[in-house]
Amino acid sequence: MKRLALHWQILIGMVAGVGAGYALSAFTWGTQFVIDWIKPFGTIFINLLKLIAIPLIVASLIKGVSDLQDIRQLSRLGTRTIGLYLVTTIVAITIGLLVVNLISPGSFIQEATRTELMGSFGANADQSMSAAAANKNRGPLTALVEVVPDNIIGAAGSNSNMLQVIFFVVFFGIGLILIAPEKAEPVKRFFDGVNEVILKMIDLIMLVAPIGVFALLAALVAESPSPDIFKALGVYALTVLIGLAALIFLFYPTLVRLFAGVSYVRFFRGIGPAQLLAFSTSSSAATLPVTMERVEEHIGVEKEVTSFVLPVGATINMDGTSLYQAVAAVFISQAFGDDVTIMEQLTIVLTALLASIGTAAVPGAGVLMLVIVLESIGVNPAGIALILAIDRPLDMCRTVVNITSDATVAIIVGKSLGKLTSPHPKNWDDNF
Repeated sequence: MKRLALHWQILIGMVAGVGAGYALSAFTWGTQFVIDWIKPFGTIFINLLKLIAIPLIVASLIKGVSDLQDIRQLSRLGTRTIGLYLVTTIVAITIGLLVVNLISPGSFIQEATRTELMGSFGANADQSMSAAAANKNRGPLTALVEVVPDNIIGAAGSNSNMLQVIFFVVFFGIGLILIAPEKAEPVKRFFDGVNEVILKMIDLIMLVAPIGVFALLAALVAESPSPDIFKALGVYALTVLIGLAALIFLFYPTLVRLFAGVSYVRFFRGIGPAQLLAFSTSSSAATLPVTMERVEEHIGVEKEVTSFVLPVGATINMDGTSLYQAVAAVFISQAFGDDVTIMEQLTIVLTALLASIGTAAVPGAGVLMLVIVLESIGVNPAGIALILAIDRPLDMCRTVVNITSDATVAIIVGKSLGKLTSPHPKNWDDNF
């Protein structure tokens, strides 16, 4: 019998995980059982993906940059990548503001519900405000300074320092371009071999992906707050989901169809497993190895494009997070009975754009940046307590948008540089 496609295996794991989470939560001992005996397998799965993220970026990006003929090609690649990421982020924020103004979800929050949420999640909100305050009092060029590491080993020790690793690797690749070809060739061959090993490791990790997502979803359901709170926030959640769906099913497929000639079916068939994994892990960084493999092998974007565009995207391109920040800022303002003016909404566009660049590619980081967006329009940041109950499920959805945007930009940049070919998938047992 033909082996079931990966995306179907992951979907079955997700559905089974949700079912198991609900079933076990019905027992007094069930939640603790899920936390102690099921959730660890999900944690191991995420750790495996994070484990290979930095080695993959180093190996693939060095090879990709060094394969370019000259510095001008790298300049064209970087300019188009950053430019497209800025455009898609601005569109995402704009769509979020349009949807939240049309639906006005804040008007559905009753005073009693607002008081209950502020009481239940006020402590969590205080933690986020404290963390954001630590980032707020920094100099205007601090972000630029932090791009350049003083120790590459230390920078590579954490996935949150991915931009520093990218800086070093691009710098290293430029050095390879500028030295004599016979000197550069052994280094390129070494990293090419490392890259192939890492890709094979991804294939092996994805064999247990259904088990990993089963554990993650079961734990999410078991640890969720009261369903009554979710009902109260249903309109807000629906508003965010409508905006995210518009990006995933309309905006991005239209872009790749118009500018890269990639069909709707080829696009989603290619990145489907990466999207499901992003939903399960809520982390662009953890999903990055799979996103790179799917865009390169199953859509056909050449390695020298994917190895640059996708790691940069996982660091600075957060369309789903930006849309969520726009919707959440207006929602919280409405819930407090304040109208958001046009100028304040323009402020949200600018602040959310800058905040998305500084948002780490890990679960929950968008909440920290939301504090800055709220303060930019004069709304009490303690209002994030209103949305914390439902933040994790929405974080899963907006991570799907983040990696879909990364893939879209990679495809368009690849097409513009003549680096988009037919798909060439590799199976985990090709060399057996």
